[in-house]
Amino acid sequence: MKMLLVGAGAVGESILRILKSRDPDGEWLEKVIVADYGLERAKAVCAELGDPGRFLPEHVNAKDIDMIVGLIKKHGCTHVMDAAAPFIANNIFDAAFEGGAGYISMGTWSVPLDSPRYGYGLENSFSLHMAEYNFKKHEAWAEKGLMACICLGIDPGVTDVFAKFAAEYLFDELKEVHIKDGGDMYNPSAGEDDVTFGFNVWTVLDECMNPNVEWSKSKGYLVEKPFAGREVFEMPAGVGPNVMVKVEHEEPVLMPRYLQQYGLERVTFKIALDDHLVNALKVIEVLGLRSMRPVDVGGVMVPPRDVVAAVAPQPKDIGDEMVGKMCVGVHCVGIKDGKRREIFMYQPFDNQESMKKWGMQAVVAQTGFGAAIGVELIGRGIWGGAGVFGPEYFDPVPYLKLMDEAGFEYHIIEMEAEYKEEKDREMMQRCFAEAEARGRI
Repeated sequence: MKMLLVGAGAVGESILRILKSRDPDGEWLEKVIVADYGLERAKAVCAELGDPGRFLPEHVNAKDIDMIVGLIKKHGCTHVMDAAAPFIANNIFDAAFEGGAGYISMGTWSVPLDSPRYGYGLENSFSLHMAEYNFKKHEAWAEKGLMACICLGIDPGVTDVFAKFAAEYLFDELKEVHIKDGGDMYNPSAGEDDVTFGFNVWTVLDECMNPNVEWSKSKGYLVEKPFAGREVFEMPAGVGPNVMVKVEHEEPVLMPRYLQQYGLERVTFKIALDDHLVNALKVIEVLGLRSMRPVDVGGVMVPPRDVVAAVAPQPKDIGDEMVGKMCVGVHCVGIKDGKRREIFMYQPFDNQESMKKWGMQAVVAQTGFGAAIGVELIGRGIWGGAGVFGPEYFDPVPYLKLMDEAGFEYHIIEMEAEYKEEKDREMMQRCFAEAEARGRI
């Protein structure tokens, strides 16, 4: 694999650190072109990785498709890893296709209407919905013999793998999947009014403030206003109760596409958000500061969002101040052996351990791990195909086994009494044995 990484931010860097630890001698990851709009940033990441023959910095303007294609061809790249801001994801996707390279991303891009109408039906709220752009080009990618794997991070990504695994090995019928993204991370030295963006500022502004969706087989997509569906969910791993709300996310689009054959009837996504962040996002929205349309400021045309992104605390700069854990998982409900079964399969990530081992805050490293495991499977030829796919398309067992091998912790807890006698590691060993018997591994 010769990979072009577009976007050398915190998550892009985390992916490369993890990949290097997984393949220190370049047995399958032969070369990586680390491309960023800021060449100095790309150079700094390459210097940190310390393997100048394998990690090479380049400048790229990801708005320029021809420039990306030029880098693919210049370096003979076989794959493109999209770690840039979501609003240019479609450009990078198209550039990979034009350059004859495979494509891997951690998310997609949507365009809500200026005045969305809430209720049932995506067409009333979006001119372009998540993953729509990508899946419309499935046949073209297939005809060209190229593969794009979209939405391969922690959530979406690991959550989708968990759901596919649950559908195949933990249930006879998987009826519902509810993705939960939470934790108990906080900054002990933060002021009472401080606001923390735990992830890419652009991503937070969009996924939290866009209309959110849930899917049901009977009614289709329900579109609601930001922060709908408030509930308290008891997170495991010592995290405790999290107040959660709906935000826009890819899983309600991806999972129905692949998992209806297992009986799927409903998918939701909820995240725990700090009250200060929610209030700040509401103010940003009301003041028009989320807009990408440039405004005249003293004779200079400036997109308001660029100002917010520039002045907001960056995730890469606040990691060592945070304590606590992230916890992301899938709450699955279905039928097993004629009885109702309810499980939560989750991935916990402790921030202080993450800072000590990886030098990165937990949200960043957790996302990087989700992507890196998938990149390895693709780079080693374990996951393959031709066309555009979400993570649910692929065999989940090799992914989970690599998680074990890499120390990317995960667990399963039973939420129905009659199934609590089996420990999660015993459960996984049984499922892996079943996979081996099927010839899957």
